Amino acid sequence: MITVSKEDYLKAILEAEGEGDAVISARLAQWLSVSPPAVTMAVRRLKRDGLVSVRGDGRVQLTAEGRRIARRITLRHHLIERMLHEIFGMEWYKVHEEAERLEHAVSPAFERRLVEKLGKKGACPHGNGLALTSAAERRNRGLCLLNESVAGSAYQVISVYERDGKLLEFFERKGIRPGVRLKILARNYDDTLSLQSGTKRIQLGASAAAKIWVARAK
Repeated sequence: MITVSKEDYLKAILEAEGEGDAVISARLAQWLSVSPPAVTMAVRRLKRDGLVSVRGDGRVQLTAEGRRIARRITLRHHLIERMLHEIFGMEWYKVHEEAERLEHAVSPAFERRLVEKLGKKGACPHGNGLALTSAAERRNRGLCLLNESVAGSAYQVISVYERDGKLLEFFERKGIRPGVRLKILARNYDDTLSLQSGTKRIQLGASAAAKIWVARAK
């Protein structure tokens, strides 16, 4: 039986892979905000069910069946985020947590209706497509993290890290969201960035800037 907990673990493993992380128990504990013993027990159950394998170095890998389930949940999460924002007008920075709750309750029939309505090619409100894209793939497309930006240059926000609700609310208060154009006024000695968006000036710390993918503005 595939429980909500198992689905959460499988999706987390797939997402961590997509970000280029080494998927080990400690990383999953941090990702899911659970204790290391809880991860150990969960991975043991997933391995017993044939949904993951564990390498000798401790890396957790999805089996073909585990990957199929994880991709299904990822699709539903993506569709729900878009539905909430595009159809119901929910604020972009609130949809992730709501989709986390709703993704497990979507039936195959409703999923098909969502695909018919929204398609699979659009980006979610955070700027992320359905296909999980690694940092290397993003760099190959000419993107960089905002904390790597060059002073004096202008950039467009492409996507933001969506798993931290408080961070998303912080970005909203700063006026930073996908599609916004930012000019880098200065890279400061204390590792903050001085930015300008329209007529608004923004100070942003390096840790927050490292959660934003941007492209050079044309």
